[in-house]
Amino acid sequence: MSKDERGRPTRRGEPYMDEPEAKPFWAACREHKLTAQRCSSCKKIFGFPPQAFCPHCLATEYEWVALSGKGTVYSQIAYHRSWHPTYQDKIPYNVSLVDLQEGGRLVTNIVGCAPEEVKIGMPVEVVFEDFPDYTLPKFRPVK
Repeated sequence: MSKDERGRPTRRGEPYMDEPEAKPFWAACREHKLTAQRCSSCKKIFGFPPQAFCPHCLATEYEWVALSGKGTVYSQIAYHRSWHPTYQDKIPYNVSLVDLQEGGRLVTNIVGCAPEEVKIGMPVEVVFEDFPDYTLPKFRPVK
């Protein structure tokens, strides 16, 4: 697999697992736990992707906390054409922004319903999709 100037794989469809700030997030996902960084100073939850400083107050001290896995759809789009060959067998699919109950926002997919059924404001809960080398957090409508 080819790599970009930062050493990240260029093949689409797989997350970059070696970003230092993101390693705890991906390790928790492997255990089917949704976590996020919480600032030790202002106590706010960071969004995704994980980062070295608080996006709210710029403090550099944070802790990883477990989240409920509940949220609401903030925004969504349904893809009916593949933007990359890796996704050809997945169309139609959605890409959604989910506002997490504790704070923060995550780019994800809503599963368990057709892409056209995903609505802004829809309550969702986390589910995990396991792959050989990583696990992705996805969301499904709350029943």
